[in-house]
Amino acid sequence: MEVSATMIVVIVISYLLGSIPTAYLVARQKGVNIFEVGSGNMGATNVIRALGFWWGILVWFFDSLKGVVAILLANLLMPDNHGAATAIAATVAVIGHNWSLFAALVTGTLRGGKGAAIWFGTMLMMAPLQVIVGMCVLGGFIIAVTRYVSLAVLAMFGLSTLWMLVLIGQHQRPGEYIFYSLLVTAMMLYRFRDNIQRLLTGTERRLGERA
Repeated sequence: MEVSATMIVVIVISYLLGSIPTAYLVARQKGVNIFEVGSGNMGATNVIRALGFWWGILVWFFDSLKGVVAILLANLLMPDNHGAATAIAATVAVIGHNWSLFAALVTGTLRGGKGAAIWFGTMLMMAPLQVIVGMCVLGGFIIAVTRYVSLAVLAMFGLSTLWMLVLIGQHQRPGEYIFYSLLVTAMMLYRFRDNIQRLLTGTERRLGERA
């Protein structure tokens, strides 16, 4: 009963942390409603297009931090089951970011970002250094060559997920991470479905194009 109650607390905290509308709060400081410009997405890329590069980097940092903090708190609350605590917190934090309660209070619609930055934050806590370096090098190369942020994110996600599945299979990472990998894969593909379609048709916007 105590474990179940603790898990519920972890889920609630992780969801609320993920739900913090970083992009909306940052953009409001500049007098911009991020839900009404560009793609209307609550994410770093839309902030870059609307406000500029460094504002987008700030949003990426704090969105990533939400995932890191959720996992740290979960492990404090569930010290005897780090694998489950990490997987639950990471998954629910991404859900909170993608379908934010706070964004719903602002807009009247359950909406959010696409999960890229907060996913990156969770990976910093879950993946070994070589995975982080590998996916960052790949993402940086793709952005430098194509200026497609969405393509870079999808490539980074694909590489790191496959790599993590191999590590899980080799028992180098907790088995509970498999649930995170499968659920977040489904969410990322769903949230990026329009980007994937635009990439296939050649209509995706590139980094540097204004909102």
